[in-house]
Amino acid sequence: MIRTVSRALLLLVFALLGCATAPRSTPPSPPTVDSRPAAPFEGQEASASVLLERGQTLLARGEPAAAATALRAALRRDPDLAAARASLGLALYALGDLDAAAEELRAALRRQPDALDARLVLARALAARQEWPAAREELDRVLLAQPDRLEARYLLGVVRYAQGDAAGAIDAYRRVLAVDPQQQDARYNLALVLKLARRESEATPEFVAAAQAGHARAQYFAGAAYAGGLGVERSLTTAIAWWFQAAEQGVPQADEALAQLRQVALGRGRSGPTERGAAERAFAEYRAALWKEFPELTPGDETLGTVLLRQGRPAEAVTMLIREASALSQPAQRQLETLYEQGVDGVPPRDPRILAYMKGAAAEGLRPPLR
Repeated sequence: MIRTVSRALLLLVFALLGCATAPRSTPPSPPTVDSRPAAPFEGQEASASVLLERGQTLLARGEPAAAATALRAALRRDPDLAAARASLGLALYALGDLDAAAEELRAALRRQPDALDARLVLARALAARQEWPAAREELDRVLLAQPDRLEARYLLGVVRYAQGDAAGAIDAYRRVLAVDPQQQDARYNLALVLKLARRESEATPEFVAAAQAGHARAQYFAGAAYAGGLGVERSLTTAIAWWFQAAEQGVPQADEALAQLRQVALGRGRSGPTERGAAERAFAEYRAALWKEFPELTPGDETLGTVLLRQGRPAEAVTMLIREASALSQPAQRQLETLYEQGVDGVPPRDPRILAYMKGAAAEGLRPPLR
C-alpha cells in the first residue's frame, strides 16, 4: 500500500507543477462581441477594427487558428493596434505556441501596460516555459493592481512551489480559499503541498474537504490518509469508500490501491493473517454501508444489487453489483456473470459496464478470463 501511495504522490506532484503547462482555466475571454458567424475577409480591404472584431469573435467561439489569421491581418493594417496584439497573444497561447504568444503579449503590454488579462496570460505562458522568476514578476504586477484576482493568486501558488517556496505556495492557496472557499483545485493543491511538507495533520482535513466536494484526486489521497492513519484515525473501511469514489472518476491510483488491498484480503503476497483479516472486515463493512444509500430497503441475506434488480431498478442494480463484487462479494460476482450472459430488461447481454468489470477482475485473478 505504501508503494502505491508514494508513486501516486510523485505523479501528482508533476501534475501540480504541470498546472502551468495545462492550465486549469482557459485564457481570459476577449470582450463580448457579436456572436454571428464572421464573414469571409480574405482578399477584402477590411479595416483593422473590423478584422479585430472578427478575430475576437472567432476566439470567443473557440477557433484560435482562424482568430490568429484575422488578428494578424488587423496588425498588418495597423501595427499599433494594441488590442489586436493582445488578442493575438491569447490565440497563440490557446494554440500552444508559447514563444510567439509571449512575444505578442509583451509587445501589447509595452503599448498598454494596464492590460491585466494579457499580463496574466503572459504569466501562464512563462510558467509553461518554466521561466519562473519572469512569471512571478508578471503575477506580482497583476496582484498589485488586483489583489483578489484568483487566477493570478492560484498560479502564484504553482510558481512559488516550483521555485522551492512551499510556504509561499501554501500562503497563495490559502488566500485563494479565503476569497472563494469553493475553489477545490486550490484546496487540493494546498493539501498536496502540505503533505509534501510533511504537515499531515493540516493536509488531511483539506484533502477530505476537497474529496467531499467531489475532487477525484483528493478522494484518492483522503483514502490514503485513512489507510495509513495520516492526520486522522486509521480506517480501512473509510479508505475503501474514498478509493471507490476516486476510481469511479477515473483515478488509476485508486484502482491500484483497491487491487492491492483485495490481494491482501485474499491472502496473497506477503501479508499475514492480521492484515488479511483487517482487509476482509473492511470490505465487508464497505458492502454493508452501501445499503445506507437506499434507506427505503432493509438489508437481508441477498446482495443490495440483487434486491434492486428484483425491484426493477436495473441501472442502480448494475452499479451496486459492480461495487459489491469489487468489494469481494461472490454472490454479486455470480449475479453479474448471469446478467452478462442473459441480460434483463434494461440490461442487455454483454453489457459494457459489466464487461469492463469482468476484464479487470480477470486481470487481478479474481475470476477466469473471458472466453
